[in-house]
Parts: sequence; structure tokens; C-alpha cells
Amino acid sequence: MATPPRTLAIDIGGTGLKASVLDENGKMVVDRVRVDTPYPTPPGVLVDTLVDLVSRLPPYDRVSVGFPGVVREGRVLTAPHFKGRNWQSYPLADALSGRLGKPVRLLNDAEIQGLGIIKGKGLEVVLTLGTGVGSAVFTDGAMTPHLELAHHPLRRDKTYNDFLGEAVKRKISRKKWNKRVLYMIEIVFDLLHYDVLFLGGGNASHIDVELPKNVRISSNDAGITGGIRLWDARVWNAVPGGSSHSGFA
Repeated sequence: MATPPRTLAIDIGGTGLKASVLDENGKMVVDRVRVDTPYPTPPGVLVDTLVDLVSRLPPYDRVSVGFPGVVREGRVLTAPHFKGRNWQSYPLADALSGRLGKPVRLLNDAEIQGLGIIKGKGLEVVLTLGTGVGSAVFTDGAMTPHLELAHHPLRRDKTYNDFLGEAVKRKISRKKWNKRVLYMIEIVFDLLHYDVLFLGGGNASHIDVELPKNVRISSNDAGITGGIRLWDARVWNAVPGGSSHSGFA
């Protein structure tokens, strides 16, 4: 009887890089490992750091990677937290596959987190609060075309990142930041009229105000455990460009 495949899941963030190995059910078989995200972060530095990070983990058969930006067909289209022209159209999936010797599938980090927490009913929205604000939208469990809400104006000339990101969070009071979270929730509801909104990311743990009944805080571990869903053919084939980039270099 064949042994079920194990999946290395990597969550790339603007503050930290995290990884663990998942069993066939998406459960972590070991505690996650983490290092701070190095800066500056050209592609080569990120790949080297990830290869070193995952060397501490047990064997795996395939790799899922969440990246904070727009990705398509295994390539990075935008890398807002990592400056530099070298990121434009960078083939991150193939670069990691070549170094790790395993097939790699790459998706936006908020979308992977969403795949790990959504219920698959109605219109579900996932917003991740960390270095910046990530976003993903699902209809009856299926991903809709990716939206980079982080770069859209939220109030006056401030984007979601400007209004709620880590940099501003450190400058204002916790009370004021929480008020901004509530303001964002209202705006996103007016924009999408979601059935459920999930708030994730490292800074979701700092929310201490009463939230609307259809808004829930989710575990940040979903950014890793959601990686198992990239190897579900129904999910991956529905990703734009997914069927043309199977993850095998």
C-alpha cells in the first residue's frame, strides 16, 4: 500500500517566513519553524533563506508556497514588500523546485489561508492583517479573480496598507488601530456584501473590539495548513493558470 504524500507548506510574510510538513489531511506533523524575513529581499536571498529554513523539517513529497503578492502560473507578478525589479515575473515555483528537488505550487498567501478556513458556502472573504493587508474572495468555496485590496484607497489617500499595516500600527494606539479595523470591515461589507468575513494574519490577535456577528478571527496557522488544498485537483485546476503549471518543473 502506497504511503500518502506529505506536503511541505511555506508561508512567506513581510515579517516572517514559516513552514511545516503536513500529512494527507493537512495536519502539521511537526511544529512550524520560523525565521524573520531578511531585508533587503532579492529573489536569491529569499530562496536561500527558505531552503535553509526547511532543511530542519522531516521528509516531504511536494511543496505549497504562499506569497504576499500577485502570482500566476508559478511566477511572481508583484512583490510589494520586497522591492526590486528582479521580482517582476520571477519564476519562484520553478526556482524552489530546482533547489528542493520536489514539485512546487505557488499561490497568494491570503488565498492559501482562505482555503484553510472557509466553509464553502456563500460569499466568504478573507483579510489578513500583518505587514500589510492581504485579501481573498470565495464563492461557494471557489476562488474568484484575485483582488489586491491592500493597494486600493480605503480612506482619503490612504490605502489598506497605509491605514492598517504594521508600520502604522506601531505609531498609533491599540484603541485607534482597532477602530480602523471596524471601519475597514464596514467598507468591505459595503463593497462585497459578504456572508462571512474571516480576519487572519499575525495582527488579528490584537483585535479586542466587538465584531459583527458575521466576522470571525481565524488561526494564523491556516496560512500553512491551507497549503494542502493546492494539491486537490478541483482546487488547483480552478486557479487561473493552474492547469498549465502543475507544479512539476
